[in-house]
Amino acid sequence: MITGKNYIGEELSSKGDVTFKTFDPKENKETAAIFTEATTQEVDAAVEKAAAAFKVYKQKSDAEKARFLEAIAEELEANAEALKEIYRAESGLPEGRSNGEFARTCNQLRAFAEMLKEGSWVEAIISNPEGKPDIRRMQVPFGPVAVFGASNFPFAFSTAGGDTASALASGSPVIVKSHPLHAGTGELVAEAIIKAAKKTGMPDGVFSNLNSKGIEVGEWLVKHPKIKAVGFTGSYKAGTALTKLAADRPEPIPVYAEMGSINPVLALPSALKAKGDFWAEQYAGSITAGCGQFCTNPGLILGIESAALDSFVEKLGENLSNLAPSVMLSPGIQNQYEASKSEVLEQEGYNEVSKYDGEVAPNFGRQQVITVSGANFLQNKNFHKEVFGPFSVVVKCKDKTELAEVLQQLEGQLTGTVLNSEEKELSEFATIIDTLTDTVGRIIYNSVPTGVEVCAAMTHGGPFPATSNAKFTSVGLTAVQRWVRPVSFQDWPQTLLPQALKDENPLGILRNINNKYTTDSL
Repeated sequence: MITGKNYIGEELSSKGDVTFKTFDPKENKETAAIFTEATTQEVDAAVEKAAAAFKVYKQKSDAEKARFLEAIAEELEANAEALKEIYRAESGLPEGRSNGEFARTCNQLRAFAEMLKEGSWVEAIISNPEGKPDIRRMQVPFGPVAVFGASNFPFAFSTAGGDTASALASGSPVIVKSHPLHAGTGELVAEAIIKAAKKTGMPDGVFSNLNSKGIEVGEWLVKHPKIKAVGFTGSYKAGTALTKLAADRPEPIPVYAEMGSINPVLALPSALKAKGDFWAEQYAGSITAGCGQFCTNPGLILGIESAALDSFVEKLGENLSNLAPSVMLSPGIQNQYEASKSEVLEQEGYNEVSKYDGEVAPNFGRQQVITVSGANFLQNKNFHKEVFGPFSVVVKCKDKTELAEVLQQLEGQLTGTVLNSEEKELSEFATIIDTLTDTVGRIIYNSVPTGVEVCAAMTHGGPFPATSNAKFTSVGLTAVQRWVRPVSFQDWPQTLLPQALKDENPLGILRNINNKYTTDSL
């Protein structure tokens, strides 16, 4: 049952008098539950509990933390149908999406658990050559982390999503600022986390969940002196505002913000000549997947003027016209989509490829694609803007030189994609592909950018403004590195060293010993 209250550690609390409801965008009506906005007192109580819990939680072994993460997945699965039902009601997303995202959420919790059980993630380094100081280094957790739920992934990027899972894996307690669009989903997920914490003997305060429709709770969290880092997925405006708040603190802290991307696709001539119709079908599906509400939505397709490019564009438009529009996450997001789209369409110098003119239900997003010349794209940065929804711009460059200029103008992106059918062509476009690689966190070959695999090698990040720090990823096992810092122990007694740094290597982990990686003991 959803109470509408805040989880302050294990305690359910509702001290405030500001309330709100979530909204079912498909049914175009409010949901039943009423949620209470967290107060400053509740924010402070959650952080104080987290700070106290940190002293205990950071001492837990990796095996104990792994069991906690596994227990969260088990508790989620025990209440799967209720979770998926409220997920669909609050997001408008279909059953298949709820099933897939739910499975991904549980799987990534278990993936971090396996990482902990293996143990080498702490990056143990020992340097003790004869006649030199004995110095041993490993990663240790920062402390309490504030996580902001994302509107477009109520499971995988929210209450028990990648930020929370990786922070808990690091040994850092988590306080989630639940997203107001899916506060009911957030509360049921929080309940599962609290149950798992109790079952596995984790300290009260290792996790809290705070409701908020406004910006104040998030601001209080970021400014609280006992919060040590922030995870955020959302808009550029909100991400940069939080980053500035954190930087302006007496003790600045890192904000790992994923903020937006148009994910350029480089369609090389050979790909369009050999498989233009195939790629048109694939990209129509990618542009409209999730009603375009993925951070990896292909918002920009780049090619060189040719009959093959014209044919690809025509087929792309035909495919898009045959797809029925789908519901967006909320009336506000649908309105923002139309406003952002209008800003682009107010410009001069583009051609319309596909526009859905049929009637749609409230909160549904009409897909649209336009083309613009390379010259106009270079002259007008309004064509560069991210439009969060099923919208894409095809840029027709007159030659390789203009294509290179377009790529050089692009800001940082999460992904870049290369479509190709002839290996020799890759050499001819090597410099251009290298420019694209310099701009992105993930470079994709002959696929679509939508879909992010959760694995150790994944980078879901990129140069600013895609993220606030291009060194890190918010998806995959190395996401844990956002919440830790290195500590070196010099000439420390064996009995007092952490297990990962002891001579006998009791954890059996891979370590760097005097510049050689080994699992051997000293």
